Amino acid sequence: MPTVLVVNDQKLQRLGYRLLLDSEPDLNAVGEAAGGAEAIRMTAALRPDVVLMHILEPSTESIDTVRSIARGDSPSRSRVLLLAPAGPDGYTWAALAAGADALLPENTAPHELTAAIRAVAAGGAVIPPDLTCRLIDTIRRRPSVSTTLPTERLGALTERERQVLAAVASGWSTTEIAEHLSIAPTTVKSHVYRVLTKIGARSRVQAVAFAYESGLTVPHTTHSPQPRGS
Repeated sequence: MPTVLVVNDQKLQRLGYRLLLDSEPDLNAVGEAAGGAEAIRMTAALRPDVVLMHILEPSTESIDTVRSIARGDSPSRSRVLLLAPAGPDGYTWAALAAGADALLPENTAPHELTAAIRAVAAGGAVIPPDLTCRLIDTIRRRPSVSTTLPTERLGALTERERQVLAAVASGWSTTEIAEHLSIAPTTVKSHVYRVLTKIGARSRVQAVAFAYESGLTVPHTTHSPQPRGS
């Protein structure tokens, strides 16, 4: 049963999220935090599967909180799901770069939020389609890879790890990857963890960006997760 730590500076809103989670038989709210420092302490103490952060005022402090929580060095580290108001893309990129595993608008419907929590707890990444399109578009507009660093990191991956990374970049879930490669979901998670470690990424979202930047995956070829040049 996925465990969730609720982070919000408004007590009434924290109560609302807890009531929502308590209404779901397969989700368990294990605690509440009113701010970043408290969230970091409680994450270390409770080790929840997902930290649900509702950011009312995007700030450097909230980015630092995400970075601290996402810094865990094991496959079982707590995942971060951010709910944030619409704002400049700069904050969005900073949150993803800091290690957030999911970023959704604060007006997300309750059933969509609980579905996202389950997906993130299972090791997935959740971002809105419009944000995904902007992320890919930003990467496509960058100059072709002219340094050896991305390709060197790519060269450190085994063929199987490249296959898993290509599938992740194609938006496939852990279950779908497992079925496609005829391996266990736990094995997929182990491969993902090793990939993140080798390429220096904190989250699947960062791994997706790396897959495009390194040339492993080409935009708009998301239906067949086969790595290039493997």
